Amino acid sequence: MPEALSVPLVDFVTHLASEKRHSPRTCEHYLRDLQRLGAWLTAMNIDQWSKVTSHDVRRYVASLSKSGLSGQSIARHLSSMRRFYRFLHREGRTKDNPALDIRAPKSGRRLPKVADVDQLNQLLDVNPDDPLEARDLAMFELMYSSGLRLSELAGLNQDAVDLVSGEVRVLGKGSKERLLPVGAKAAAAIRRWLKCRVRFAPDSEPAMFVSQRGSRLSRRSIQARLARWGRAQGADQRLHPHMLRHSFASHMLESSGDLRAVQELLGHADIATTQVYTHLDFQHLARVYDQSHPRARRRSGASTPDSSDRGSAGQ
Repeated sequence: MPEALSVPLVDFVTHLASEKRHSPRTCEHYLRDLQRLGAWLTAMNIDQWSKVTSHDVRRYVASLSKSGLSGQSIARHLSSMRRFYRFLHREGRTKDNPALDIRAPKSGRRLPKVADVDQLNQLLDVNPDDPLEARDLAMFELMYSSGLRLSELAGLNQDAVDLVSGEVRVLGKGSKERLLPVGAKAAAAIRRWLKCRVRFAPDSEPAMFVSQRGSRLSRRSIQARLARWGRAQGADQRLHPHMLRHSFASHMLESSGDLRAVQELLGHADIATTQVYTHLDFQHLARVYDQSHPRARRRSGASTPDSSDRGSAGQ
């Protein structure tokens, strides 16, 4: 990538980190999206950000769509571009924002996968055989109990968990802190793990969940351990951390019907993000209705206008 393209990217990421105080992970996402755009511009012989037109952006969006990216992913790329060009305009490096009026192609809503209560009971009602299994069970119980994100679980410190009051303090997106309840099963699993943790980690290590070497367990390791756990317990689908968070949200909403409360527990800034779980709840109700109501049963192979909305949830 030419220097005229790469240097402004470095300046932009520095601006996000120092002035906007975005997390390293957020900065990485912006940089990755814009580096992909920069590589495409280089291939198109465009060597200045100020030379990019709205027509170029439309061609780039078409190339992203052709490569298989969903409308949601393309919308994220466009959002990165718009923010980057606002920065360039503020710095006097460009006169306009070529991505301003460009929209991503629409794609069907992909609903998150969830496990039902019986599946989760089978997954979590286990007596661990060794310290690492005790650690894994504590992690997965806590994630399902409190609806934690993977990054929140990996970044959790011991002093953030109060087992007496049954609370955990997490640092979410945008460095926003929230206090969450910890269920009895999760608290018991954490107590069991803490008795084992002293074998691995020195007193100076703050992390709640550590590896055999005593260092903080990485996000990738947590993902791998959950997938392994699912295989060992005979799960009928590949397990990943967000499935536990999605299951927490869906089960809470099914039981309470309180969308605002679930939004607070999940740490969503916008309630529209939480509303995806109302679709999951409706799918469940619709399936029960179709299977139970004598006037709703359908002949085999029959189709209805809304049948596509009642399929299995996507990831």
